Amino acid sequence: MTGAISPDRIEQLAKAFDADPHARVMQNAVTKTAVDAVALDHRAAVAAERSMSHQLDDWSATNQKMSGRCWMFAGLNLLRVGAAEKLGVKEFEFSQSYLQFWDKLEKANFWLESILQTADRDVDDRTVAHLLGSPTEDGGQWTMFVALVQKHGLVPKSVMPETQSSSETRQLNRNLGDVLRQSARDLRAAAASGESADALRERKDGVLETVHRILAIHLGTPPTSFDWQWRDKDKGFHRDGTLTPQEFAQRYATLPLDDYVCLVHDPRPTSPVGRTFTVEHLGNVVGGPPVVYLNVDVATMKRIAADSIVGGEPVWFGCDAGKMHDRDGGVWDANLFDYDAVYGTTSDMTKVDRLLHGATAMNHAMLFSGVDVVDGVPRRWRVENSWGTDKADKGFWTMTDGWFDEHVFETACRVDALPAELRDAIATPPIVLPAWDPMGALAQ
Repeated sequence: MTGAISPDRIEQLAKAFDADPHARVMQNAVTKTAVDAVALDHRAAVAAERSMSHQLDDWSATNQKMSGRCWMFAGLNLLRVGAAEKLGVKEFEFSQSYLQFWDKLEKANFWLESILQTADRDVDDRTVAHLLGSPTEDGGQWTMFVALVQKHGLVPKSVMPETQSSSETRQLNRNLGDVLRQSARDLRAAAASGESADALRERKDGVLETVHRILAIHLGTPPTSFDWQWRDKDKGFHRDGTLTPQEFAQRYATLPLDDYVCLVHDPRPTSPVGRTFTVEHLGNVVGGPPVVYLNVDVATMKRIAADSIVGGEPVWFGCDAGKMHDRDGGVWDANLFDYDAVYGTTSDMTKVDRLLHGATAMNHAMLFSGVDVVDGVPRRWRVENSWGTDKADKGFWTMTDGWFDEHVFETACRVDALPAELRDAIATPPIVLPAWDPMGALAQ
């Protein structure tokens, strides 16, 4: 058959491999050792100096464990800096499982609304298929984090601590996904039979009752109020009485989240710099702030991030964390591994190429907590990860500036940090991208 691999060709391939001494050496190495250990460029790993000219972190790294809550951890890690200062404590964490509960309930509602909006399309329509493929992801975006805090507030970790399912979400997501897909089947069938919009939303409300019950079983019931008292780092005792989560957020989340905008670096030719974008069916809170990005060049993104750190404020960011990273050493460098030397290949895909051909997308969010600036130019970045304290520098990673160029996609910054022309661009109507566009990827 035309296009099939013939027996003769298979024989030729085997002979060519056997005749290549480099390939045989690599086979000996990689069959006994992980390929990343073989391909690691020792000089690049050693060159990633951990010290920074500007370093903010004086706290411990957090641990999202076996969950996709990095975006939530990064957002709460940004807010906890001011909270710890206001409380007079060295270490403080907001409850990640509290926001996780509300995120999953809100996401279920948002997803069910999308199912209703697309109920007149075939089940194999590309948008419908995209929705059915991911009804209950852990991941999120900066704007989705802001929406949760604005609507549901915050509580200390001691008030709603981690559970087995908050730290390891696979079984919760599996079972919740089954419930939601079944509900999608039933809602689509009811819509096809001519049920009214009110009747369909009544059905949806019944699904949400089930989702709430499942979440409460797995994560616990979120508090509506709680007594708050604590001791500061000098052992002084404080009591703030009974607070709702919204009141707690207003008092101890000191950053003005309304004043932030999400920047992206999308270098594709179809994505002009200085324009805003949104993605269909992307979000978590119905009626919350829409997910809108402002596309900027990477130099602008880096300058704003560095200025924020130098000014004393960490920076939330999203990236493709799986590229060129040494998990044990805690290093991201664009040239950290020489896979071409191992495989005898030539890798020349650009950031644009990778986006267009499905080779990259944002998949992880963290916090910049330091930057090394030389003659006004950043050359390295310090990163607070949420993978625990047993890797890297007790959970803090080092990123080279070249890696930032290639693999960072998003940052959150204050609007007043933007140049005037970009501030004006925020108010322009966003270009709408399809639901499956890589700019709609969730950090998880």
